[in-house]
Amino acid sequence: MTTPSSPDASADPRTDQVEVHDDLVLMVVNAESCIGAGQCEMSAAHVFLVSDDEGIATVIGDGLLARSTAIAVADQCPGRAISFIELDEME
Repeated sequence: MTTPSSPDASADPRTDQVEVHDDLVLMVVNAESCIGAGQCEMSAAHVFLVSDDEGIATVIGDGLLARSTAIAVADQCPGRAISFIELDEME
């Protein structure tokens, strides 16, 4: 499981440009850490839903986001409850 950090980047030695890999990742919510602020739902409503009854976010749909978006959503979570799994780690 990956926690928020800088995007997976590598320098291209030919140009000294940084190449950002924006692969899809699977989002995860730690229900014990979630405080129900709803930042995730506001940022990616097609992936997160905060329950009106429980006040806890859950992953909905396929749970996939581009890595750069996943990092931003996880960084915005005040409870630090959002993380993601690299799809190649699931194989």
